[in-house]
Amino acid sequence: MNNHKVGELIYHLRKEMGLTQKELADQMHISDRTISKWERGYGSPDVTLLPHLSALLGVNIENILDGELTSNEFVGGNMKKSSYFVCPSCNNIVLATGDISLSCCGRKLEPLEAKKATDDEKLTFTDSDEEWFITSDHPMTKDHYISFIALATGDQVQIMKQYPEWNLQTRIPKRKHGKLLWYDTKHGLFYQLF
Repeated sequence: MNNHKVGELIYHLRKEMGLTQKELADQMHISDRTISKWERGYGSPDVTLLPHLSALLGVNIENILDGELTSNEFVGGNMKKSSYFVCPSCNNIVLATGDISLSCCGRKLEPLEAKKATDDEKLTFTDSDEEWFITSDHPMTKDHYISFIALATGDQVQIMKQYPEWNLQTRIPKRKHGKLLWYDTKHGLFYQLF
């Protein structure tokens, strides 16, 4: 850990929030001399203070310890290249259009790797006026089900939540080209192009 980098980051984040050293110190129940010492690189926050400092400055503890905030590269506008995350504890679904660091239920989440569905795994499309009616023979049991379906085109993503012990059925507007993704709670993320 580089104390000068950590101190510089704390200084910039504090200024960004419009706080004086005294105001930040008061919120942390420490002296303003301690904040000054950190910002000048003559020490670093005690590990017991990091969670509170992290919350006050609005950054992850890891970023404070690294002494820097990294910017993401803009991925572009194609929503078909979005990343999907699912929390293994609560099944929370998160979609990101660029690089991101996420956590849920105390665990760091990694982006899911979408696998191309085989003919046996593909969802069934039925043409119904201006919509596609999507179904599957998936058993949809309490312990093994498809938790969401996402339709990604170049400019948008539509996510439809699915529930265990319900038949998988959903309707989506017809589109010429797209990527249909779905998350199987045991086997992961799948896709098929249409």
